[in-house]
Amino acid sequence: MVDVLVPILIVVGAVVGMEGVAWFTHRYVMHGWGWRWHKSHHEPRSGVFEKNDRFAIIFAGIAVVLFAAGDAWSPLWWLAIGVTLYGVLYFLVHDGLVHRRWPFRYAPRNRYLKRLVEAHRLHHAVSGKEGCVSFGFLYARRPEVLRERLKESRRSLRSTA
Repeated sequence: MVDVLVPILIVVGAVVGMEGVAWFTHRYVMHGWGWRWHKSHHEPRSGVFEKNDRFAIIFAGIAVVLFAAGDAWSPLWWLAIGVTLYGVLYFLVHDGLVHRRWPFRYAPRNRYLKRLVEAHRLHHAVSGKEGCVSFGFLYARRPEVLRERLKESRRSLRSTA
């Protein structure tokens, strides 16, 4: 039983943990010193790829290193599975559902998915890297809370200008 439970806990923990890593990276790296790449994500896209996709390559590289460092039964290998699973969820939800980078369209009816889409649209409601709200990808606060934070952010940016 432990032989099955521990890997499951590691994978689930990695997926949950990656949301925290993604939030931190999005807030402080992508909207900080990594803005040169991430800016492409906040502008109209021309072509299939954008500079921001380089971040996905970096995260995929981290997963590859974890796979290489572990073997089929080591905790690092299961951690790599969780990081990879998070990447797949990110691709499906963020790139596919929210930004519609797929060749087909899906309009979510599920409350959770609608909330994610709305939260990310509120994130993109600001031009530039300052004053954005909602930096998560698979977790989002209620849209009402985000709208209020967005108003506060805009007031704050106007008062410092």
